[in-house]
Amino acid sequence: SVENFIRKIAKSDKGLKIGGFFLWFVTVGITFIITYEIIRLARFNMVVYVIINSIVIYTTLATKCLKDEAKKIYDVLKTGDIKKSRIQLSYIVGRDTENLSEKEIIRATVETVAENTVDGLIAPLFYAFVGACINVGGISLAAPLAMTYKAINTLDSSVGYKNEKYLHIGFASAKIDDIANYIPARLGVVLLSLGSLFVGFNFKNALKIGIRDRKNHKSPNCAFPEGAVSGALGIQLGGTNVYFGKEVYKPTIGDKTREIEIEDIVRTNKIMYSSSIISMIIFTVIYYLVVTL
Repeated sequence: SVENFIRKIAKSDKGLKIGGFFLWFVTVGITFIITYEIIRLARFNMVVYVIINSIVIYTTLATKCLKDEAKKIYDVLKTGDIKKSRIQLSYIVGRDTENLSEKEIIRATVETVAENTVDGLIAPLFYAFVGACINVGGISLAAPLAMTYKAINTLDSSVGYKNEKYLHIGFASAKIDDIANYIPARLGVVLLSLGSLFVGFNFKNALKIGIRDRKNHKSPNCAFPEGAVSGALGIQLGGTNVYFGKEVYKPTIGDKTREIEIEDIVRTNKIMYSSSIISMIIFTVIYYLVVTL
């Protein structure tokens, strides 16, 4: 792999950091080029072109996957099997799950669904929308930009960790992912708040906490969606977690107006789905307004 090749030739931490930029350019560049070529080849027929574009963009959206994974954790927790629920949770989070209590498992699930509503839905839709407004050689960049974002986000999930192994080689992937998510995360506060409104939760508090606690996270982006969801549900998220055996303190997000409970997983899924529908409607309407003006 490219990562192994970089590790073999890099002679210092600086070399690993430079190699990390190379890894990023290779992965993201190839993703964009291949996607663009697939869309270009489909241009021989407009129906095929639209179908291929739609399929590629659809693959970048993780709404159903997120819901299913969260539901699996919910179902196991309902049986009272804490050990199995910890294992199930470990498939979707980066933190250590071996010693988590039931409430910590619920919190981790809610945080992950909230955060990944941006990563897995709002951000790819945003870049698809931006790409739809751009044509290169008569080819819409909607699918190529959506796939490029997913490559950026996947790289961050793969090597963007601040541990001894990835601190340097993953530097570029982590920082560029922060940049790529800057606008989508902030849009996420509004979209998640609107989503919460349409499924009967607290819109005003979602907006308030999303803005108020936006800096209560080591990531410049994660507190926005987590704040919106915590405000909508009236629960508190954040706090200390364990990553790779080390405790990492994080400020709390939201007000603890009540204790977090297992049904908050289902409620967060509802907010995510509602937000996904609203996001698609808003981006589609804005696109057609831009095109027709």
